[in-house]
Amino acid sequence: MQISKATKITLLLLSMVTVMSNVAIITSLPHLKNYFPNVEDMELYSRLMITLPSLSIAFLAPFLGHLLQGVKRKYSVVTGLLLFTLFGTAGLYLQSIESLLLSRALFGVAIAMLMIVSTSLVGDYFADRERHKYMGLQSAFTSVGGIIFLMGGGYLSDMNWRYPFGIYLIGLVFVPLVILFLREPDHSKKVEAFAEVETNLLGIYFLAFFLMLIFYILPTQMPFFIIENFGASGTKTGAIIAVAFMANALGAMSFSKFKEHFSFKVIYALGLLIIGVGFILISLVENINYFFLTSPIMGFGGGVLMTTIMAWMLSKAHHSKRIKSSGYITSALFLGQFTSPLLFHPLVSRVGIREFFSIIGLSLLLIVAITLLFHKREKKSHA
Repeated sequence: MQISKATKITLLLLSMVTVMSNVAIITSLPHLKNYFPNVEDMELYSRLMITLPSLSIAFLAPFLGHLLQGVKRKYSVVTGLLLFTLFGTAGLYLQSIESLLLSRALFGVAIAMLMIVSTSLVGDYFADRERHKYMGLQSAFTSVGGIIFLMGGGYLSDMNWRYPFGIYLIGLVFVPLVILFLREPDHSKKVEAFAEVETNLLGIYFLAFFLMLIFYILPTQMPFFIIENFGASGTKTGAIIAVAFMANALGAMSFSKFKEHFSFKVIYALGLLIIGVGFILISLVENINYFFLTSPIMGFGGGVLMTTIMAWMLSKAHHSKRIKSSGYITSALFLGQFTSPLLFHPLVSRVGIREFFSIIGLSLLLIVAITLLFHKREKKSHA
């Protein structure tokens, strides 16, 4: 299917407001306990501000995938962008922690719609090697979006913790682009080879969940580590994590090169290895400036993994079920986001955040070693 550059750019811009949109407010979170001094467990609630949208997505994405199956893609995206703006900017004026949390939950509905449809459109517009290259470029744009949100949010949070919520007004900017340039896919003449199609994608969904469970430690734990242990400003904290997302873009764009030599399984293991090394190095940092060298390692590995997972799913899902499959993998990714702080918060509280990074890093290296050992034995048994 031939599509214009304007259509490609519009689809790339949509990718900027999906996975990484939550991080726009992460540098505001440590300041919430000062605004709500009488709220118990405020540190946990502040972490839920970034992950509660993920809970909405995790529960609703599979249903939205079925619901949106028969709806025109353009209508779905415009609706998603309007909801994105409405609920995303609610933090500018809401006064209670309960209403803030509710707005974040509703914000998740918008993200789910946008991610499901945009992911499906990648499968509709591109095939095979062209898709792999585009997936790397799309993940890179997602990372660029993360950088913009982080840097802008960090700067604005130093002025007032509410200001970063204004970043979500960007959704209105994208609405006319979608109306003008997004094309509806035509499956009436679509012919694809599905020799490798698997009807059961549960394994890929689980790996997507595990990826976000680990990678989302970066935006949910790193700001607290940097601000509370090193006394950094929101601007500098945002810059450190933005560098990680810049490396995330490089990792995403490297995926197509990795795919020329390795299988999806091996690339996934290599991505975990890189992230594990990044965790260990971060745990050793004593000078705040070294975070600019260590956090990008995690970012690069995350970029490789995210692109691998999405390309893997699209290579297995039949075009007639792409919206539904995109709904399920979206659910898995955001369930991982939501679960991450809940699962790891008790461990952080028990051992301390520095030791926590070390434990996670070593655990990942062990998982990779076991995985590669089994993979090697599997190859020998089939030889």
